[in-house]
Amino acid sequence: MIDFSNGSVFKLSPCKPDEIAPAVAPLLVPGEQFVATFKAVRDFVVFTDKRLIAVNVQGITGKKRDFTSLPYSKVQAFSIETAGTFDLDAELDLWFSGLGKVRLEFKGSADIRQLGQMIATYVL
Repeated sequence: MIDFSNGSVFKLSPCKPDEIAPAVAPLLVPGEQFVATFKAVRDFVVFTDKRLIAVNVQGITGKKRDFTSLPYSKVQAFSIETAGTFDLDAELDLWFSGLGKVRLEFKGSADIRQLGQMIATYVL
């Protein structure tokens, strides 16, 4: 599983769903839809209408991948931190029952407020 306690694991930027859909589509349940997609250098994160899927690409060739599925139903609390003048990264913290805190860092181009509103829609 991905070490979410290490904040430098992900520095995510928005990406188009079709860039990562082939890798994640086989994991989706019937009717599950992409809501937002973000990509780091090799790793990526998909927010669906049911869960967060984090993909850690491993190895030299990148063929080995770790898929971590985090359902919104297990979120106990969440926090967003917007980008500032000197700190250009935004952060999303999610506290999952049985797992603890998951932190994702986003580059300044990500709309963290919209992401927070989306999480609230599915969690509250």
